[in-house]
Amino acid sequence: MKYKIALYKSDEGYSVSCPGLPGCWSQGATEDEALENIQDAIKEYQAAVDELVQDGELREVDVAV
Repeated sequence: MKYKIALYKSDEGYSVSCPGLPGCWSQGATEDEALENIQDAIKEYQAAVDELVQDGELREVDVAV
């Protein structure tokens, strides 16, 4: 699955967010580290969503844009 991310350079390194997942942010000293960290943050975000929706039925849909 692919997610759009927003990468920001700062004096301390890079911060990165996933606009499609509100509150999903990470950072890194280098661009590569920030990208690796946002992948972990997205996985953790999705795991938290799965826990919150335990009583419901989760499905995935394909969306062409």
